[in-house]
Amino acid sequence: MKVFLTGASSGIGEALARHYAGRGATVGLVARRRAMLEALAAGLPSPSTIHEADVRDAQAMRAAAADFIVRHGLPDLVIANAGVSHGTLTEYEGDADVFRQILEINVLGLAHAFQPFVGPMRKAGRGTLVVVASVAGYRGLPGAGAYSASKAAAIRYSEALRVELRGTGVRVVTICPGYIATPMTAKNPYPMPFIIAADDFARRFARAVDSGRGYAVIPWQMAIVAKLLAILPDALFDRIFSRAGRKPRKPPG
Repeated sequence: MKVFLTGASSGIGEALARHYAGRGATVGLVARRRAMLEALAAGLPSPSTIHEADVRDAQAMRAAAADFIVRHGLPDLVIANAGVSHGTLTEYEGDADVFRQILEINVLGLAHAFQPFVGPMRKAGRGTLVVVASVAGYRGLPGAGAYSASKAAAIRYSEALRVELRGTGVRVVTICPGYIATPMTAKNPYPMPFIIAADDFARRFARAVDSGRGYAVIPWQMAIVAKLLAILPDALFDRIFSRAGRKPRKPPG
């Protein structure tokens, strides 16, 4: 099996890299932080290649994809996992740049990760593209407007791509994590129900992809929470979440 994975240097990405390498997969590790990729690759039990690239840079992602294909051939699985999360507030002028960063990485980064592979996969009649979205995309969470918007967009983007590729042999899978214990969630100053370890998430992720499903929320308990949030009347949602804890904003600089 051959896997091309963005956001591989830490958190969910690192856990996914370790899981698939443990299954004997050849993994293409994509991230901006080369030193962390090198440290990760050194400890993996199966062959891996390092592709230093920023998912915001379409040209860099095309080069990384081409390098992987030359070395290993067309991947069986492309996982668009790269993502960032910061608290944002519209009233602060400086947060405009943080909004842009979140949307560029979490949304445009998906298209940049997949674009080099869609044509070759369609031609080959095989392959799986996986979007790592979030249950945060179900409702707009106060203090996390940019992140919620980006993950809502990720869900809808993957839905559109799934329909576009229907009948071609190329699968599109949307995975919505709930709370996963990673450096990203470690800074959350509020309760995180049903939180699970990153390696546990990776195992559940692989099972969901292998099952042939097109959509999954992990852990399953958060699927219930997400569905309840989606149907909660706006007046009640507003009343409850106006008092909810908020993710810290990104420090200036």
